[in-house]
Amino acid sequence: MSTHLKIDFVSDIACPWCAVGLGALEMALERLNGEVKAELHFQPFELNPQMPAGGQDLGEHLTEKYGSTPAQQAQIRQTIAARGAEVGFEFHPGGRGRVYNTFNAHRLLCWAEAEGDGAQHALKKAFLQAYQGRAECIEDAEVLLAAVAAAGLDVQAARQLLDSDALGDKVRERQRFYAQAGIRSVPAIIINDKHLISGGQAVEFFEQALRRIAAGELS
Repeated sequence: MSTHLKIDFVSDIACPWCAVGLGALEMALERLNGEVKAELHFQPFELNPQMPAGGQDLGEHLTEKYGSTPAQQAQIRQTIAARGAEVGFEFHPGGRGRVYNTFNAHRLLCWAEAEGDGAQHALKKAFLQAYQGRAECIEDAEVLLAAVAAAGLDVQAARQLLDSDALGDKVRERQRFYAQAGIRSVPAIIINDKHLISGGQAVEFFEQALRRIAAGELS
């Protein structure tokens, strides 16, 4: 008999470690097939909510925000690429090029949550492939809509949402909730509203943690 787990995956499309963490979580759930049944929700977290239209050069952004050098950034890209390969995600070889505002992507993910079983998950993966995998401009409406189409969702409905302010307040409300709960970095994976796993952990780490939670070993 499977144990049901509610999993909130708090993340941003702009975060490469979120792609790694999602891939590892998916692989862990595959390994636990039959033991654990997961209800997965993708929650918004903007790493750069003040990023203006047009974005910023990635290297410049990382140097300003973290003080990293180009050499350090290249090494981190190699590390992330290797971790991505372990979980079946292929990052764009040169990185993302630019950092963009992701608010509209989060609005679409909020919309997709009500579009049927698996819709939000499919859209999240399509966004990650577009931005992290192909270095596309994730603030561009046509890039967002192409991801909507790739996820098998209603492109016309998504276009209407983008042309409005719909769900903006809901996204901001959810972001405030997780910020007030103490989330400062992503990915943050919250199981059954009480157990927190932070970062792009290895598949084995997720598998062991989920198994222990499902068995009631962690209070």
